Amino acid sequence: MDYLDSLKLSYDKFKSIICLGLDPVIEDIPLSGDPQSVIVAFYEEILNKILQKKVYPAAVKPNYAFYAQYGMAGIEALLKVIGLYKNEGFPVILDVKRGDIDKTAAAYAREAFDFYQADAVTLAPYMGFDSIQPFIELFPTKGYYILTKTSNKSSVDIQDLLLDNEPLYLHVAKKITEWHQPGVGSVVGATYPEQLSQIALTYIRSGKEIPLLIPGIGAQGGSLEEVMEVLKRFSDIRIHRINSSSGINYAYKKFKKLHYGEAAVKALKELNDSISALLEN
Repeated sequence: MDYLDSLKLSYDKFKSIICLGLDPVIEDIPLSGDPQSVIVAFYEEILNKILQKKVYPAAVKPNYAFYAQYGMAGIEALLKVIGLYKNEGFPVILDVKRGDIDKTAAAYAREAFDFYQADAVTLAPYMGFDSIQPFIELFPTKGYYILTKTSNKSSVDIQDLLLDNEPLYLHVAKKITEWHQPGVGSVVGATYPEQLSQIALTYIRSGKEIPLLIPGIGAQGGSLEEVMEVLKRFSDIRIHRINSSSGINYAYKKFKKLHYGEAAVKALKELNDSISALLEN
């Protein structure tokens, strides 16, 4: 099974297009202990509540840096968290944003897919196809989300530069259609709905199935309604994923009477229900 098939299967199984970001910030986790035990216990409890309440994401996305900042304890926690969610059938997108020359890229690919057992990664295209190709050649059934138009404010500094009267992010989108094979996808932030629409149109016109990973909903200010208006133009919405991290992870700050695991599931359910309602309109 290739990565595109796994995206469709996970949608059919979990009835969701939400990607749950798993980004630990020790100061925000209402538990005490060493970093490894705190991180693992936090995400295991959220997983248990997800399974108990039968409210699911369609994928999870641990950001490598949030674990690596705690040294080896964080790396061990990352391995355990990935294992917990993979064991329950959730595809794992490892957010590492790698991009380097071919030999180094090959080493990064083995790290992500052999060591961490990820199903997909995020990649930076600045160094060209040399930095993407080893991932595809060594692990042809995996997923590769290429940074296209990111959600951060200063993305305009480089990604919006004009080249032949077109912004650079559109040139990257067109390159992604050239590099395409099943599993090659695109990271496009929800905070730039007009640019998201332009990029989506590029992919739709290409006739190729290019899965989108869309961060920026919630704390970063992205509009779910605007994102869904774009996604509804695609023939198969099942392959796309809208990411939410802190809004679910730390929902206990909003739902103050709920245990953190129950609060996370409530926030996840609200997102799933909002998407279902928008799809029906």
